[in-house]
Amino acid sequence: MTHQGFTLWLTGMSGAGKSTVSDRLMDRFRAAGARVELLDGDVVRTNLSQGLGFSREDRDTNIRRIGFVADLLSRNGIIAVVAAISPYRATRDEVKAKIANFVEVFVDCPIEVLAARDVKGLYKKALAGEVGNFTGISDPYEAPLNPDVTVRSDRESVEESVDRVWAELIRRGLVSTS
Repeated sequence: MTHQGFTLWLTGMSGAGKSTVSDRLMDRFRAAGARVELLDGDVVRTNLSQGLGFSREDRDTNIRRIGFVADLLSRNGIIAVVAAISPYRATRDEVKAKIANFVEVFVDCPIEVLAARDVKGLYKKALAGEVGNFTGISDPYEAPLNPDVTVRSDRESVEESVDRVWAELIRRGLVSTS
């Protein structure tokens, strides 16, 4: 596989399937011999953004940090796969404007399905007002207006989602199997 560096940014609400889709994409990239790194929002928050809370300012800081690392990786020929809620459109757009070869993937799923999937019961607690600053319930999630790819994790299989993202990467000339 030949490729150039780029950033593949998966955004969506908690439980939408960002990590699942990105993990499957990572498998595909690695199987093809690509140089690739995953920046998972939860892992980055624990290691690079430790101490940040969930205020808008802290969430924006976290996303800017992820964007900074993704830019460093992608401009050095590495594929940076980001799986992060990244709830605020303006901050995503700010990061997108700074990174060449940025592909935004919206992992879309209705709240009812997310709540039904939620093994930790966080949506139920948030809907009952027991959890504050919960993205999409008591704190906003601003869906992308024009994502490069939208996958519907409630309507399509993980493989269908991965195939749709992969097709967009090929269409853009970011990956090639030749």
